[in-house]
Amino acid sequence: MVSTSPGRPSFAPIKTQRAFEVICEQIRAQLAAGTLKAGDKLPAERELAVEFQVSRSALREALRSLEVAGIIRNVKGVKGGAFVQTAEPDRIVQAMQDYVHLGDISLNELTEARLALQDIIVRLACERATASDLAELEAIAERTKQETSVEARYQCAVEYYGVLARATKNRIFGIFVDSLSAILHEFVQGPDYETLQQSLIESRFKLVRHLREKNEAAAVAEMRKHLERVHRHVRKNSKAAKR
Repeated sequence: MVSTSPGRPSFAPIKTQRAFEVICEQIRAQLAAGTLKAGDKLPAERELAVEFQVSRSALREALRSLEVAGIIRNVKGVKGGAFVQTAEPDRIVQAMQDYVHLGDISLNELTEARLALQDIIVRLACERATASDLAELEAIAERTKQETSVEARYQCAVEYYGVLARATKNRIFGIFVDSLSAILHEFVQGPDYETLQQSLIESRFKLVRHLREKNEAAAVAEMRKHLERVHRHVRKNSKAAKR
């Protein structure tokens, strides 16, 4: 095995027909262990191929796979090479959208997931939201009232739920919310879809008032009532919901 310097990840030789998959698994394992971190540069191709005991073509296939997955980025030039990427939440959202396109997510499944997730988010936001968060939520709700198109109101909703998730001070919730919003988008498109009713928009103002008052029970109840009305509205208007 090629000698390694202190702190450098050590990889085991590969002896399999699908060597590139095992290379990917080993690099992912080094990331999980913390031996590799965002910004780290992998050793040169020749050095890695010798250490893994694989062909350069198998190694390159693995690196391409990791690049497509958003784990590394390949930089050309004298100071180039394969670098470990920083986390990009947008890739998770895109993966969720791809899953929807390949599978068959029902509106009922989506609503159930949103109800469960928003219950937690609202409780945390009730405790942690700042005055700035609440003011931003109100501003988005006010702007929604001025919009008339489905797409514009949908984008306002995405922004509203994004700010609400951010108010929890836990970035993981933001990723989940963005993913579910991307799925909802599949149900609210088409020329026959109607814009949200005014009562649905007013509910967002009510939620902010409950959050400002730290009334957790009322805030949770308002969000649940709101999402159930959204569910009925989408079911009524969306052709996708009838699959």
